[in-house]
Amino acid sequence: MTSWVQVRVATDDEHAEQVEAVLGDLGAQAVTLEDGGDQPLLEPDPGATPLWQAVTVVGLFTGDADQDRIAATLARLDAGASPLTVHFEDLPDREWRRAWLEDWEPLAFGQRLWVAPFGAAVEADDAIVLRLDPGLAFGTGTHESTALCLEWLDRHAPRDEVVLDYGCGSGILAIAAILLGARAAHGVDIDPQALEATRANAAANAVADRIRVHEVDALPAGRYPVILANILAAPLIDLAPSLAGHQQAGDRVVLAGLLADQADAVCAAWRPWYDIDIGGERGSWVRLDGTRR
Repeated sequence: MTSWVQVRVATDDEHAEQVEAVLGDLGAQAVTLEDGGDQPLLEPDPGATPLWQAVTVVGLFTGDADQDRIAATLARLDAGASPLTVHFEDLPDREWRRAWLEDWEPLAFGQRLWVAPFGAAVEADDAIVLRLDPGLAFGTGTHESTALCLEWLDRHAPRDEVVLDYGCGSGILAIAAILLGARAAHGVDIDPQALEATRANAAANAVADRIRVHEVDALPAGRYPVILANILAAPLIDLAPSLAGHQQAGDRVVLAGLLADQADAVCAAWRPWYDIDIGGERGSWVRLDGTRR
């Protein structure tokens, strides 16, 4: 039976999203925010994202995760006046999986696309349903960045196109692209477990014959008319020249995994090749939509 490690990080509202992003980059398969004190939340202003002053960021990792690396990376963060408090807890597989399934309902993204656990009914006309097993998921659409990408795919179905999902995680974006009509999809990730999860989730959704997965340095040369990269701001900046080399005029790129205050820097890195700007927002997270010139 698979074992799991839960990492609980005590911080404040100013640094919670930074911690959330770092845990995701370290390979957390799920990240949630909890009230770190006992503070009631009043009705927020329109468009605002309410958050407690004291926040506990909870990350779920596989049992073989490098706890020393996680702790060391978190210790290097600039967390303000108070240092982060980090606690690790072993978690039996059956405990987190049951709780996850009880809490997760089918989610709609746009007009037709749904993400749902196996066995959950989706009662919607013309629904396109992507199914995920919680034991194999590195992303279910619940994070704002993934949701923004899924909404883009629903609105811009890549019919008969080849799609690159850079930083594929669970393969959710590559699988969604195929279900929405893409001819083929390629998934790339630095984590071998993510590649395994993508293969398994593709097979579970009966699209394994149209999805290929690769390590980062083994991405096949050639053109990818649609590129989706849901990672972090720093690698998005670094990857601009190489990913631009895989596209031609009129091709589209979708970038996510970044906060609103990081958008200008990422856009600047891509503008030598792209017309690009913010195309969607959820809370403090944004999606950049670009077209190759």
